[in-house]
Amino acid sequence: MSSPYDKALAEIDAAHALDPKKTSIDGKDVPYELHYAQKMTEYLKSRAPEASEPLRLAIRAQHFRRWEVPRSSYPMTRIGYHAWRTFLKKRQAERVEKICRECGYPAEVSERVAALIRKEDLKEDEETQALEDVACLVFLDDQFEQFEKEHDEDKIIKILQKTWGKMTEQGHELALKIPMSGRPQELVQKALAG
Repeated sequence: MSSPYDKALAEIDAAHALDPKKTSIDGKDVPYELHYAQKMTEYLKSRAPEASEPLRLAIRAQHFRRWEVPRSSYPMTRIGYHAWRTFLKKRQAERVEKICRECGYPAEVSERVAALIRKEDLKEDEETQALEDVACLVFLDDQFEQFEKEHDEDKIIKILQKTWGKMTEQGHELALKIPMSGRPQELVQKALAG
């Protein structure tokens, strides 16, 4: 019989598989959010190999059904961006908490998964900080190359510096191992020198 963890993970991944946006991985189209979730899990293995089940589920569900609330549904301002992110965290946490309960987790475990998704007590809570490190690592590894093509250099450097500031020393060590070349590498070096 499947464990609550296996059931919850299957439910989360089934939702990710519905993402209409695709990315090409080894010549095969994969739903983007499923790819993102798998990448989060891979980085968690490096960052916190002994991670608890709640953290492993929160990592996997970080962008749960995110495509249903596009960034464009909020004003394209800094305030709009923060409002969108706040709404998403709350929505994703509620939905995944419900899945955890339905899959057999007790309330306190389900609530812990939701708290991690909301990134509660960042900087004080080691697991929340591990999640933040992993999200930053996936951004640098998987999204930064595209992101840097869409924004001017000053904005990119500020975002890189802000990203770096959110991470722990362990996160920094892992980030410096991400293979980069060309302009992305130059921008990272400028941001870290600044």
